[in-house]
Parts: sequence; structure tokens; C-alpha cells
Amino acid sequence: MRMFRLFLAAFLLPAASLSAQSGSGRDLFGHVEGKTYVSPTGAFKVTIPVLPELGGRVIDTENVVTFQDDFNVLCTIAAFPMDATQRWEYSTRGLKDYLAYFFANYVMPDFQQTFSGARAESAKFVPSVAEGSLLVYTLLPGGSMFAHKLTFLSPDERLPDAKRGNLVFVRNGWIFVMSVELAERILERSNYHKTTAEEDEILRHRLIELLGKIQFTPTATPAR
Repeated sequence: MRMFRLFLAAFLLPAASLSAQSGSGRDLFGHVEGKTYVSPTGAFKVTIPVLPELGGRVIDTENVVTFQDDFNVLCTIAAFPMDATQRWEYSTRGLKDYLAYFFANYVMPDFQQTFSGARAESAKFVPSVAEGSLLVYTLLPGGSMFAHKLTFLSPDERLPDAKRGNLVFVRNGWIFVMSVELAERILERSNYHKTTAEEDEILRHRLIELLGKIQFTPTATPAR
């Protein structure tokens, strides 16, 4: 299942300027059409959620695309074809249990291998989103993509754990994993006073907003 390990690879690779890619896509596996990113697999296309004038940039692999800007946007969309093993797990477990199985066995181990102490803060099945999805909030020590923006930490100041909302669902024979970082948790530091419930609601809203920008392609052919 090496292909699932590409999920975190897109977080860790350097991103290129979006303005340099618009209209050409020479540096991408997928390509950009105006304000839309088109996945190289053909499984989806998405209205680009960052702006070049705000430092918007994109990096992708064959299965994962990450968008980031210079302010507070970091989001990733991964689409993996369900092979025979995954289709069997899905058919025998049912949607709710399959999504939990997939996240626990493929996504969370990558987080834990990359960020020591990574953990799932909470998770719940949401039947009304994406025809049934798993919403997971993760805490990743040292896992913020915005930590480089902090120019000074006092000797007694500890960088908060990065927090990401993750949405997992199945569509047209593909397993999708969307992830959004709550950048304010890192950037606002002593001025940040959100409760866990408030953080969860912000991330849930941003994930659903990103989901609304995606167009899925029923004709894309997953692996057999």
C-alpha cells in the first residue's frame, strides 16, 4: 500500500508559486485551467482555494495536491483508487466502519511516523456530508506548515501542536482524504483563546467549504 504514503509527501515537499504555474502546469503532475486545478488521475478538479497575489502555491504528486498561501491556508486533497483489497474491505465492513479502518490503518500511521506524538483528538461519522464521511481532528506536534513564520519564541514558550481537520469519504471508486490546518493556532500564539469546540467548528466549516469547490469525475477509472 505504498501509494497511501504519498499523502504526507505533499505536505513535506517544497511548493512552487501558483502564478508561475497558471495556464501552463509544467511543474505539476496535474494541470491548471484558469482558476481550476485538474487532478492527473482525472478523479476530480477543484477551484483553486488560494490566490497568487497572497503567495498562493501548489504542489502535487500523482494522487495528492496541496495548496498553501502566506497567511492561513493549508489544505490537501488526496484521491486514491480503491484496489481489489480496498473494495473488499469496503463491501464487508460497510461505509462507516470502512472509513474508520482506512484512516486508522493508512493515514494515521503516516502522521505518527512523521510527527512524533501525533494523535487523533476526536472522530465522528457524518452521514450528511459527502454521502457519508469520517471527520477526524488530529494534533501533530511539530507538524505546522506555518511554524517558519514565527521569528521569535521566548525561552519558556512552547509551540502549540498543529491541529488539522480531516475528511475521509468514498466517491466513484476512489477514497478521498481532505486535510486542513488551523493556522491561527500557531500564528496567533498568546492571543489565541479558541476552545476545542470552536476549533472543531472552524475546521469543519473550512473542510465543507473546500468540498464545495470540488467537481468529481464519474468516468475516471480506478485501479482494478
